[in-house]
Amino acid sequence: MSWHVLGAGSLGSLWAVRLSRAGVPVQLILRDEQRLASYRQTGALTLVEQGHASQHVIPAHSIDDDAPIERLLLACKAYDAANAIERVAHRLAPGAEVILLQNGLGSQDEVLERLPGRRCLFASSTEGAFRDGDWRVVFAGQGHTWIGDPADVSPPSWLSNLQRSRIPHTWSPDILARLWRKLALNCAINPLTVLHGCRNGELTGYRQEVAGLCAELTVLLQGCGQADAAENLQDDVWRVIEATAANYSSMYQDVAGGRRTEVSYLLGYACTAGERNELSLPRLHALQQRLFAHLGARGLPRH
Repeated sequence: MSWHVLGAGSLGSLWAVRLSRAGVPVQLILRDEQRLASYRQTGALTLVEQGHASQHVIPAHSIDDDAPIERLLLACKAYDAANAIERVAHRLAPGAEVILLQNGLGSQDEVLERLPGRRCLFASSTEGAFRDGDWRVVFAGQGHTWIGDPADVSPPSWLSNLQRSRIPHTWSPDILARLWRKLALNCAINPLTVLHGCRNGELTGYRQEVAGLCAELTVLLQGCGQADAAENLQDDVWRVIEATAANYSSMYQDVAGGRRTEVSYLLGYACTAGERNELSLPRLHALQQRLFAHLGARGLPRH
């Protein structure tokens, strides 16, 4: 059964290459004819691993193609997920499954609303990858991917494809706890790297600010019924900061590149969830306002 990858960014491309080189049938879905022409002119995806570049010729077609889709990895940005799925929903074959690989929370519900009766699985990844050119992705750090389905705890048969492709993964019966934990980690790290203009590791110079955010994020998780995700949050935040010390966060990279951020699905989701549960989170709301001002000053959207 063939995989389709919609969202040929860093992680989408990384999955596509690893599936392809393991002999798993995979195709790219590109957002328009212009991107398809660009890819065909280049001829392949380039993966850079430990300084070594390799090229991988993977079939591709435009999102407006009408070929049926049996298994879809949706790897676009959170703010594009709902619109992207609307454009391919009619192509999903009976019994097709969709794997959602987005940052933050909120986009998953937006996709589910548009795919009633379909099985949608959620994924949360700590793998590091970035693009250093068109149709080029750098594998920056081996991580792990957790996959689960809040509506069905039975694992899908295609996990063997990931094993074969050497994509480190775990089937998680409580994937929502994983997603909430990742949301909290991102809220504690990403906005501060943008506001202070620094790599992750340089947040050691702002320990008090990080600690204050971790305290409020713990309150948020507990207040939203995610006590397991709240355990030892601050220790985990510092572990991630140290492990990714030389990296720039994805939000930092988006702002530096003049691109829209996923703030609505990270800090925005956190603040809205806090309000819905009547939690007092002054630091998180102040951070959101500072970030909004920072984005606005650079002509970037606040959502």
